[in-house]
Amino acid sequence: MAVSFAQIRASSDQVFTENCPTRVVLDHVMSKWGVLVLLALTDGTARWGELRRSVAGISEKMLASTLRTLEADGIVSRTAYPEVPPRVEYALTERGVELMERMMPLMEWIAANADDIVGRPA
Repeated sequence: MAVSFAQIRASSDQVFTENCPTRVVLDHVMSKWGVLVLLALTDGTARWGELRRSVAGISEKMLASTLRTLEADGIVSRTAYPEVPPRVEYALTERGVELMERMMPLMEWIAANADDIVGRPA
């Protein structure tokens, strides 16, 4: 492990405390829908319908909310084209790409171990 929790905490005594902005970012990025939308966007730009199909089970309301949140955080960009019918595309920003470069090893580990973990009796 390259960096420990203690090393991160040493950078600021407020990191990960109750009112620290890190908790807000964790909530946005690591929510079930946030993670799945970000994963869907790692393959490139996607339109609304493509995202809805990629993130099976997400409601329109939750997709809209998740995209708005990630856009406000500067992790996802939204581009609306002045066409008829309207076309809107979503993509990872540079910050989003950087985030996903770090998150993908975790997602690979989860994909490789999920069946075994969920299949085990409690």
